[in-house]
Amino acid sequence: MKKFEELKDLVTSIESDAKAFYDKGNKAAGTRLRNALQQIKVTATGIRKEVTEIKKVN
Repeated sequence: MKKFEELKDLVTSIESDAKAFYDKGNKAAGTRLRNALQQIKVTATGIRKEVTEIKKVN
């Protein structure tokens, strides 16, 4: 559950950068947004692997 909470925190933390990029055209915010989305992808992949392992054990 810890990784899921981390994923939720990541999504929440990029909201301001997403607004700055899409609403104001801030290119630096776009770069931060892309980096954060990559981190979300990595975290989500880790969660998927963890779920698969837990399912195999049970």
